[in-house]
Amino acid sequence: MHQTNFLVREPLLDPKQRVVGYELTWQQSSLEPFTAQDLEELVGFVASQVNGDDGSWLLRDKTLFLQAVPAMLSTDALYNMPPEHTVLSIRTSELANPSTLQAVQALRAGGVGILLREADLARIGNRLPTIASYVEVRFSGADVASQARSYALLKQSTVRMVGRPVTTWADFDACAALGLDAFVGKLHLTPRPGADAKGMNPAQTIIMQLMQMVKQEADIQQIEAVLKRDATLSYKLLRFINSAGFGAGREVQSLRQALALLGYTPLYRWLTLLLATASTSGYSPVLLETAVVRGRLAELLGQAALGKSEAENIFVAGMFSLLDRLLGIPMREVLEAIQLSDDVVAALLTRGGKYGPYLALAEACELNSALVASLAASLNLTPLDVNKAHLSALCWAQNLSG
Repeated sequence: MHQTNFLVREPLLDPKQRVVGYELTWQQSSLEPFTAQDLEELVGFVASQVNGDDGSWLLRDKTLFLQAVPAMLSTDALYNMPPEHTVLSIRTSELANPSTLQAVQALRAGGVGILLREADLARIGNRLPTIASYVEVRFSGADVASQARSYALLKQSTVRMVGRPVTTWADFDACAALGLDAFVGKLHLTPRPGADAKGMNPAQTIIMQLMQMVKQEADIQQIEAVLKRDATLSYKLLRFINSAGFGAGREVQSLRQALALLGYTPLYRWLTLLLATASTSGYSPVLLETAVVRGRLAELLGQAALGKSEAENIFVAGMFSLLDRLLGIPMREVLEAIQLSDDVVAALLTRGGKYGPYLALAEACELNSALVASLAASLNLTPLDVNKAHLSALCWAQNLSG
């Protein structure tokens, strides 16, 4: 499959800041709308990457939102997507054509979700639930809260409303209070006002200590003794290692076995993940998921050029790049609390060193950034390489039972 464009993802959050789905689109390099062929290629590519060999849906409970135009509503690729996790978004004006309306109703009957864009809710009224499962609410100007209120009055019990653009936490809270879901762009990467620095809790302090010991390749018995101070941590660590089928080939039942099978570097990477999930600072679930996807994507992007064990360090850099927000403390405090290699520090502080460019590329994929193409080219990665890694990281993050 020849690809010249890059995938962009945007999270859809429910009122509790949980990621319920992602909108996937091609990066738009011009003002020209996507053609039916572009969008058919998108559905086909996504379907080829997010279905397991056994036909399972690798994104677990997540729903994918994909843009649609009338000419691609009957594309064969849609048959390879699970209807209950697939939502096609279409402009309401397209439904004026009877054959388009018929195609949409057939998709709905088959269980595929439909999101209406640019809908005049007052005009569609009671017919809405027969056509759509979601409706996009476009906010304009400053007073998002009052706009959200007027839409909430029109809310149908069977149709979920989705707000966009939601660019501030106050706007998100206004939507959440009314039960609206929201596409949040990059809002989740910005700190919430009033979220005080919390510092590290006891579990995180123990994990930091363990990370230092693993870095120094301390004796396994010493590491086990520290880990045993917190039974929950031991349990979570082993569950993590087993959940993502970490190439061990059999279930890992003890830390000793984990080290024997995996070695110190992979163990360090798991502790990084554990450190983020042990946060009690009221972080948003979307931030943790973003950190995991970013770490994994950066790791996959670097694997071919740097090899598996070096790429594990890129995963750590990716996770740490959001750790200041997850722990509620400044990055310099994070870096003071734990000794990291010069290459990881360079990646975190300046996106420099040998790991930095991979981290920068993983971040650019989150932000619909024009830099994606030039960063990928500088690392000799094709759009197909990047897009496959992107969807693989998204699937991998869903399969961590944290």
